[in-house]
Amino acid sequence: MPHAKFDRSRLIVKPLAERQHDLDLTAILPLDGDVPDMGADAARKFGEVGARIAAARDAGTSVIFMMGAHVLRAGVQRHLIDLMERGSITHIAMNGAGPIHDYEFALIGATTESVARYIRTGEFGLWEETGRINDIAVRAAADGIGLGEAVGREISEGAFPHRDVSVLAAAYRLGVPATVHIGIGYDIIHEHPNADAAALGAASYTDFLVMAKSVENLEHGVLLNFGTAVMGPEVYLKALSMARNVARQDGRSITDFATLVCDLVLLGDDTDHEAPKTDPHYYFRPWKTILVRTVADGGEGYYVQGDHRATIPNLHARVPE
Repeated sequence: MPHAKFDRSRLIVKPLAERQHDLDLTAILPLDGDVPDMGADAARKFGEVGARIAAARDAGTSVIFMMGAHVLRAGVQRHLIDLMERGSITHIAMNGAGPIHDYEFALIGATTESVARYIRTGEFGLWEETGRINDIAVRAAADGIGLGEAVGREISEGAFPHRDVSVLAAAYRLGVPATVHIGIGYDIIHEHPNADAAALGAASYTDFLVMAKSVENLEHGVLLNFGTAVMGPEVYLKALSMARNVARQDGRSITDFATLVCDLVLLGDDTDHEAPKTDPHYYFRPWKTILVRTVADGGEGYYVQGDHRATIPNLHARVPE
């Protein structure tokens, strides 16, 4: 006998106009703003990675930017869009919260609710307009495209007054693959009565295959990971295994590429060797997966500790035109 399930028809879903937003367009940094000084070591690393990105751009290899949703909340959209326009990012990968913030910013010029405030009243996540992303997922699955492309298309072609700050709309406009990698139950849109898990799964799995195709072109390229401690490393790890499996059959290798991880975690000076299992840092996946294991056969990994409002402008400033 199947277990009892929650009846979503009982939910009250309110319009975004009734929500208090923690962020608005004033949080988005200008392209011509001051670049924070992060010290000589960080400047050196960003300079070396910037040169690797320029070389990858000239060679036509992949520059993959993986990010957590807090990157969008940090207000660095214009920097990412500019790098895409310059051909210096060839793939954007987000977790499931990424398109939510991107969509809300483009639609109403604001995003982010107080979990502490709205979880008490049972209103957290239950906002009408944001739930429309579920309908986009259904259309994506029907069209055989990924969730990232579908949301970018919706923002590009719909009534979104602030689409100029949408990373997904820019990717769609530029033909840059933008993929969304979800976990069912992770994101607020999964609370909604119109959430279709099959459609969400199909669209996100299409995105996984698009991601794996970009990883196939990673030799002499660059893999960037900003603020995603689980989704980024895990999706990249599986995609790289698939890509190397096929490359090996063709007599090719995918070993000579650079990786950069930027996060808030203090890892110390030696990030070329993974931490011992007795150290809690061993379980910080970006370190062992991105900085050590997947570049062990000829690649190079870089780590810079810092806030996204500092690290991304620094990287942007050091990628040659």
